[in-house]
Amino acid sequence: MTQSKTARKSVRDYIRTIPDFPEPGIMFRDVTTLFADPRGFRICIDQLLDPFADQRFDKVAALEARGFIMGGAIAHQLNVGFVPIRKKGKLPGDTLSEDYKLEYGEATMEVHNDALEAGEKVLLVDDLLATGGTAEAGVKLCERLGAEIVGCAFIIDLPDLGGRKRLEGLGLRVEALCAFEGD
Repeated sequence: MTQSKTARKSVRDYIRTIPDFPEPGIMFRDVTTLFADPRGFRICIDQLLDPFADQRFDKVAALEARGFIMGGAIAHQLNVGFVPIRKKGKLPGDTLSEDYKLEYGEATMEVHNDALEAGEKVLLVDDLLATGGTAEAGVKLCERLGAEIVGCAFIIDLPDLGGRKRLEGLGLRVEALCAFEGD
C-alpha cells in the first residue's frame, strides 16, 4: 500500500536525521526542516500544547537555542510572556546561574533574576530531551525564582539517554511528540 500525497504527516516525518554529526556515530535529529515547513511547524506547536489544554500558564520558559523558536510561538499562542534561559554570559542584566554536567565537562545556564514572579505557572520547552541536564538546570532556575513548572514539552525524546526519567524523578510532567531510540 502506498502513501498518498494527501496522507497526514506526523511531526517525526518532518525531522531530518544527519548521520555522524557533530562527530562520528551520532545521529543528529535536525528540527530545522520541521521549522521550515509552515504546516509542520503549526502541527508541532499545536501538538506541544494539546496535552496541556486544561492547564493555565503565566509564562513559557525556553532553553537556548532551538527552544526559543518554539517557546516564542507557544507563548504567542497562549498569550503569555516568554522567558529565555540562556547559556552563561548571554543575558545583559542581573542573572541567576545554574551549573549542570555535560557528557564531558560542565556548562551553565542563566535567567534574568526578575524574569519570573513567585507563584507563576510555567511551561518549559525545548526541541530535544537527551540526558535532561539542560532541562533540569532550567527547571531549577525557574523554581529558584519561585515559579512552578507545570510541565515540560519537547519535540524529540531520546529515551535511551534517560532525560525523561530524570525529569519525572523530579515530579515533573514530561511530554514529547516523538522518540528516537539510540542517540
